[in-house]
Amino acid sequence: MASLQTTTLLLGVGLAILILYLIRRDHLYLMHGLFWVAVAAAAALLGAWPGLVDRIAYSVGISYPPALLLLFACIVLFIKALHADMVNTRIERDVRRLNQRLAMLEADMENLPRNSAGHASISVSASQAISTYHD
Repeated sequence: MASLQTTTLLLGVGLAILILYLIRRDHLYLMHGLFWVAVAAAAALLGAWPGLVDRIAYSVGISYPPALLLLFACIVLFIKALHADMVNTRIERDVRRLNQRLAMLEADMENLPRNSAGHASISVSASQAISTYHD
């Protein structure tokens, strides 16, 4: 049993170190990384104190403690999938809006006269669209 505890603890700590490395190298977004660090910390905690699962399951009223871990894992994965869909939806909405603004700028450019004053108004119009996008 001690080797299982040590292995689980080392896996949790190793996962946390890997996630922090990925965040530092900018391969993983900070907020997503914090979620995975919390998962790794929970794995390390349960690896260090395996009786903790039994106590929590008993206090909740679950007679088979590994079922609590499975339920918890399903809930965490459901929340993570829901969050990923929310982020994906927001990105798709932003890209759609950006494409619409780009199309409006291209239409404005076609309607401008071909002189030096037209070039100045193009840059003003583009900077206005960019500042509107950031708002």
